[in-house]
Amino acid sequence: MASHKIKEFFKAQLSAFVGGLTDFGIYTFCFKVLSLSAPLSNVVSGSLGAVVNFVINRYWSFNSKEQPLGAQLWKFIVVVIGSITLKSGGIHLLVETWSFNFLLSKVIVEIMVSLGFNFTLQKYWVFKK
Repeated sequence: MASHKIKEFFKAQLSAFVGGLTDFGIYTFCFKVLSLSAPLSNVVSGSLGAVVNFVINRYWSFNSKEQPLGAQLWKFIVVVIGSITLKSGGIHLLVETWSFNFLLSKVIVEIMVSLGFNFTLQKYWVFKK
């Protein structure tokens, strides 16, 4: 039982990593090429990275296909809105207020929100069996 939970945790982290790579690439493109603000770049990139993360989590990390897609999707959207809000606020604070590097800020905030907010809500609410 414990090994299943550990395996599931690491699968979810790998899923978050893949979604995060998507997010970081789009974030950098939006910030550097499109000249969007760091918080707005995060909204765009976080939304697209979330789609990747949802698909991987539903079908692989949590293997939670028993529940109707719509039931999981609306919960996931609520989590994503909360996550993007927390991340954008944190990035705004670090980049706009304290002049941190935009990528370092993204990494710091991503780790904090992903482990403390996203994983917990996805495991025990969105993809709960």
